[in-house]
Amino acid sequence: MKQTTIDALLRLYDQLEEITTELYNLVDAALETRDYEDASLLQARADILYEQMENLDVVISEHED
Repeated sequence: MKQTTIDALLRLYDQLEEITTELYNLVDAALETRDYEDASLLQARADILYEQMENLDVVISEHED
């Protein structure tokens, strides 16, 4: 895999990490206000993005020098 592709994937990983962290923070805030419906929705979205981060990490790790 070209280094430019690896660099792009690393940037995307960082962006996903920021979004995922924000979603988990929103989950905490929703739980504090007992907004369980929103917390559940946000948790589900955060979990999906976290899974994608793990998958992306594997791809990057397999192709780095």
